[in-house]
Order: sequence, then structure tokens, then C-alpha cells
Amino acid sequence: MSVLEKNNASEIINLENQYGAHNYHPLPVVLSRGEGVYVWDTEGKVYYDFLSAYSAVNQGHCHPKIINAMIEQAKTLTLTSRAFYNDQLGPYEKYLTNYFGFDKVLPMNTGAEAVETALKLCRKWAYEVKNIAASDAQIIVCDGNFHGRTTTIISFSNDENARKNFGPFTNGFINIPYDDIEALKTVLENNPNIAGFLVEPIQGEAGVYTPADDYMMKAKELCNQHNVLFIADEIQTGIARTGSLLAVCGNCTCENHCEKQASYATPDILILGKALSGGAYPVSAVLANDAIMNVIKPGQHGSTFGGNPVAAAVAMAALEVVEEENLAQNARYLGKIFREKLNEYIKTSNVATLVRGRGLLNAIVINDTEESDTAWNICLALRDNGLLAKPTHGNIIRFAPPLVMNEEQLLDCVSIIIKTLKQFES
Repeated sequence: MSVLEKNNASEIINLENQYGAHNYHPLPVVLSRGEGVYVWDTEGKVYYDFLSAYSAVNQGHCHPKIINAMIEQAKTLTLTSRAFYNDQLGPYEKYLTNYFGFDKVLPMNTGAEAVETALKLCRKWAYEVKNIAASDAQIIVCDGNFHGRTTTIISFSNDENARKNFGPFTNGFINIPYDDIEALKTVLENNPNIAGFLVEPIQGEAGVYTPADDYMMKAKELCNQHNVLFIADEIQTGIARTGSLLAVCGNCTCENHCEKQASYATPDILILGKALSGGAYPVSAVLANDAIMNVIKPGQHGSTFGGNPVAAAVAMAALEVVEEENLAQNARYLGKIFREKLNEYIKTSNVATLVRGRGLLNAIVINDTEESDTAWNICLALRDNGLLAKPTHGNIIRFAPPLVMNEEQLLDCVSIIIKTLKQFES
């Protein structure tokens, strides 16, 4: 750390460029501290964080309850592997399954790991419970999806940049258009080997593409009719981000698992990550009921770090914060204000054409092509004006601040965004 303290921002960026793989294209700002909705760069300038580490920091940067849980557990026991029991995992598993209304959880570390786990679980269930012939199981996915960048996951991605020169790819996936119930229905009616339907309730990386309010409900109903597992990837959308505990609940205002949610679109397999730790530690999880989860036997899946004591302690604290501080309600309330204010501005704008989203997961569509640098330049100007955001798909800017934001801060951020967009009006 003493070496880094002597370096300025450009030197730190150069170190990454020289010694790190070039698999990201960060906005040129070097951050050194975070608290709540704010982050500070190495020069001491403060910014509103409007990305929240892709919704991992829903509870705000360095939330004291979460950080204290991590510190206290790290002082006593950090890792045992799953070769032995530890005194945190069982209580965590009980807490998490009760919190979301499932029988069992399989703990992992990262989002991509959790998606891979869900795919394996779905396939094993298909062969051992649904009795699909060996190696014939297929899983339906949606165009425009983003579930991670492992070899299996990019096998069903439409992002050619993520796929090019990484083959050969994994078979067993059928792509359909997102938010298209008829397309899902057609595949289910004409293919008896469908094991599951993997879907994001809102496609975040695709530009916060928000489906029809009844899409999840209808998809779940179709899956039920055809004995197909409904798999919800809530890594980015879950844990209060969209104004309800889970985005599969659509506009349901319940904060925890309940009968109303169960009749709406409760997943057969739920995938969580990111905000499950409040951004303090890598924690992910796959939840399902016994009829599905019990197909996994010892030695068939696992992780050295999955379910470690620090992860368990951190995740319980992170979920307690969500409930204690009413973050789902706050996201719902502030998100409505955000879209109302931006929509009012967009009526007379020629640089921004649309704002969409739910809760505090939103995006603005910029009036330019995906190949243009307009959205990138707007984000550079936002940075200069004290707010950090990042483009996705070239001409879309995603806005996802920590859910601990208050109304005064949100209105300040709206002012910054509108002020910045005006700089680009022709």
C-alpha cells in the first residue's frame, strides 16, 4: 500500500495496463474509498456511485454492519473447506432458505459459478426425475442474455465479442427471443426434452430491458404445464434492487416470500449473488426445494470456498440490512421519482430517447448507434460532474445507485444527469 500511495491516478492506470490482462475497459477514474452512496478517487474528489458494482453494493459501500460481521468472523475462522462442518454454514443455510422460501441452498462464490451450478442441477434433475434420455436434455435461454463468461455460458450468448475464438462450445441450449411468450410456448409444445428455462427477470447487461409485467408469471405457468424447471437468474436484479425482494415478482410490493409471490412466479431454481454480500465478499447461492436439490450427492458438485464461515456471516448481515433498512421500499419509491423526472426531460431532448427500468435499476437510451462513442463521452462528462456510470451495448447508460440513497441525494443526481445530457444536446 505504501508504494501505491506514492502513485498518482495515471500511474496506477498504467500499472493495470502493463501488468493486468486487458479484459475490461474501465472508465478512467481511480477509486480509493467508499461510504454509502459515495466513492472517492485518489485525489480526494467525491462522486455519486451510480453503478453499485453492477448492483453488488445495494446496501451501500462499506456498510458498518456488514463490515463488522466480516471482521469479527475473520478473527476466528475463515476457511475449513467442506471437508469439515463449520459453525456458521448451517445457521446461514437456515436463514437464507427461510428468507427466500426454499428447502435447500447450495452455496457458491461468484455469479457465474452459481449459474453453472443451476445448469448442472437442472440437467441432473431432468435425467433422474423427469427421465429424459441421457445427454438429451435441453435448456431454453433468451436472446440478449448475460449470465457470465464461462465456456458453457458463452455457448448460449449472443455477444460475439464474448464468444469469438473461445470455441468449441457446449451443446444443449435453445435460444428464443426475450419477452416472447409465444416463442417459449412453441418450443415447450414441440420438444419433450426441455429440462429448464433460464431467464433474467430484467436483462441488465442488455440495457435494462424490462419485459411485460406478466411475462414472468406466464413463463412460470408454461413451465409448470410442461414439467420444466423455471430458473431465475436474480444475480443482478434480486435482493431489493427492483423494488421488491425478487424481480420475478414483477410489481408485487411484498418484501419477502409469501403466498402472493408463490402464485405469481416463484422460481423452481433461484440464483443469487452480488448483493448477497453487500459487495463485501464473493458470495453466491442456488436455492431449490428438496425434490430438485436432493439429486445432488456427495462428490458431484462443490467449491473449496463455497459456504465458508466469512461468507456465511457476511451474507446474513447483508440480508438483515435489506430488511431493517427497508431497501426494497426505498428502491421502489426512488425509482418512480427517477423515471418521472428523466421522462419529463426526455420529452424535449434530442440526445436521450427513452428511460426504462424498475426500482433503482434503470437505463437511458442515447440517440446514437451502438458503435458510437456518445454514451461513453456522456459518462466521462458525468464523471467530471461528480457521478459515475457506465455504458452498456454502446448507446445505453445503466443507472443503479446503492439502495441506501435518500430522496435529496437522488434529486441531486437527477440534476447532474440532466445537466450533463444538456451538454450534448444539438
